[in-house]
Amino acid sequence: MLAACALLGLALPHAAGAATSAPKATACPAPVPEDARCYTGEDGRGAFYWIAMPKDWNRGVLVMHAHGGPETGPPTLARSQEDLKRWAITVKAGHAWAGSTYRRGGYGVTMAAEDTERLRQIVVRHFGQPRRTLLHGQSYGAGVAAKAAELYAPAGGAKSPYDGLLLTSGVLGGGNSAYDFRLDLRVVYQHVCRNHPRPDEPQYPLWMGLPTGSKLTRAELAARVGECTGLGTPAAQRTPEQAARLAAILSVVKIQERSLIGHLNWATWLFQDLVQERLGGRNPFGNIGVVYQGSADDAALNAGVLRYAADPQAKGALAADSQPTGRTALPTLSLHAIDDPTAFVELESAYRRIRDAAGTGGQLVQSFSAEREHSYLSDSEYPALFDALLDWIDKGEKPTPQGLAQRCASLAPRYDIDGKNGCHIRPDWLPPALESRVPARAP
Repeated sequence: MLAACALLGLALPHAAGAATSAPKATACPAPVPEDARCYTGEDGRGAFYWIAMPKDWNRGVLVMHAHGGPETGPPTLARSQEDLKRWAITVKAGHAWAGSTYRRGGYGVTMAAEDTERLRQIVVRHFGQPRRTLLHGQSYGAGVAAKAAELYAPAGGAKSPYDGLLLTSGVLGGGNSAYDFRLDLRVVYQHVCRNHPRPDEPQYPLWMGLPTGSKLTRAELAARVGECTGLGTPAAQRTPEQAARLAAILSVVKIQERSLIGHLNWATWLFQDLVQERLGGRNPFGNIGVVYQGSADDAALNAGVLRYAADPQAKGALAADSQPTGRTALPTLSLHAIDDPTAFVELESAYRRIRDAAGTGGQLVQSFSAEREHSYLSDSEYPALFDALLDWIDKGEKPTPQGLAQRCASLAPRYDIDGKNGCHIRPDWLPPALESRVPARAP
């Protein structure tokens, strides 16, 4: 574990930080309620943050937010402001909200969990101990929150500073399993399109993301995708060859057209950060023995795609940083859109297996909504989750998906006023296994 953390360039789990200045009163951005109080600051380790307190908060419920991404550039206060604006529903529901940018850009789940805990300590130091503290992770931040729950609220451990865990649109199961499909995308795309890299450009192993010093931009990559697949032009204007290439990529990798460029960006610049900045140039991803299916000629595809073996040290380091153990005492709720184009809903099945194997599956209630977005779902669903989680903590009333759907419907008239309307929770729906979406790797 020590070697793995050192390889990722992460500090060992701890909460203490350097001295930091007091939060500075700042005007709240819309759509945060006008009568709320907002504060900004820097945590002493390089992370910026926003804190928002509803009117008459009186040390009620604090929601610590772990944001998605990760961003690959340096942290900025504007990033945390965007998180607060997106999650203004938290303050509208009467809860305080606090979110950190994390101390640096790039991959680092344990690091981000530490930064989230450091900000919680700042809130308590300057505003007092809340009655309840909830840990909310969104997207990549769900993995961060799950890691924080295990670090600071372990099963059978001492009293935790957190009372409950909420995971939404979660990239769960650890970076190894969550990002395997992006290596699949790189090798399948390259087999079909042969322009990332082009034949006349320096060749490199695709798990590297990009070579050091590459000047390729996101706009240039999007143009290459357009050349090959016609993406970015109306379907009727694509050539038959472009349409066939696009259909093959989407079918084999099992992603949606609207998310192709986004996933390819992650498989380029995030892989570059993860491999070259965090893992010392070693490869954590492999596809030896993976059988790809869904193209017009699967035999040719499987014979022609580039194959890579994962480096055991890199694979272990990534797992040590990001793989959940499931060993947390926190009551946990999750919500995931069934047609999430970014974080496959099947990741929830992987997290369920982890929690069950750890003996904490009874403390996990998962819910699923008939929605097609990733970054934000219906306004009324989040207060329903907050309320249900608090009743579970305070009254011992474990929620059910059916109860969540009913609670959301009762809150809809109050919260669904900005165009994000409706309650879409499907109580009886369960996700397929992750292996039905992403081919399993050899141990």
